[in-house]
Amino acid sequence: MRAEVPLARILDAIDYRPDLSSADLRRLAGALGLNEIGLCALGCGQYPLPEAAALPFCLHPLRMAHGIGFANAYLVAVCGASHGILFDTGPDIVALQAAWPRAIKTVDAVFLTHVEGEHTGGLCEVVARFGLSAAFCPTGAKVPCGRAMGEGERMRFGPFEVTAFSTPGHASAHNCYLVTAPSERPGGALLISGDLVFAGSVGGGYFCHRQLATHLRRMLGAVPPQTVIAPGHGPLTTAEHELRYNPFVV
Repeated sequence: MRAEVPLARILDAIDYRPDLSSADLRRLAGALGLNEIGLCALGCGQYPLPEAAALPFCLHPLRMAHGIGFANAYLVAVCGASHGILFDTGPDIVALQAAWPRAIKTVDAVFLTHVEGEHTGGLCEVVARFGLSAAFCPTGAKVPCGRAMGEGERMRFGPFEVTAFSTPGHASAHNCYLVTAPSERPGGALLISGDLVFAGSVGGGYFCHRQLATHLRRMLGAVPPQTVIAPGHGPLTTAEHELRYNPFVV
């Protein structure tokens, strides 16, 4: 192949048995048109993470074991409040309860990024438990307790404004949600990115790689640079950081 890296070593890396040298990674970056600095840092386990900008509200990441890593759900709330907004529900309601912060007693709304087991487990149980009529889901998502929310649609809950962006690619029905609080003290915005983009990586294009790449660039360019990105897996990052270092943003 063009990169002159043995296929067996590439397949090992895909199966989480990395054995690629820095020289291998540089050759792969050149052959595939990827960000060399970001790919080498990622391959060496030293991908840099930014200091997330201050938000005008409190963000509670809910990390739940999934496979060899974790799946994330998120609660957004006014700091000190006992209620908030939930994004995704993790693999099941037991795992969600174990990660749940004591301070939050109820939720005003539930939003789903996409239908996958590690993000939508117990969704309808959560909707019923908090007395909600439905969860807001991407248009086309097959969820019995879902209510479709399409591109550009906005919902208000207290000080929070949630805007949906349709971002198919990883899945045929996939939304990102931009969360702002215009009436609160000055601060940045939050992008709940689902499996569109992670810190140093992107979601697999299981539905359409081309659409995933298109929406990846669109979303990172559409939000303010210091927007905090809360991904479906892995740590928080920012739009500016991923535009600069993420090897798969091309």
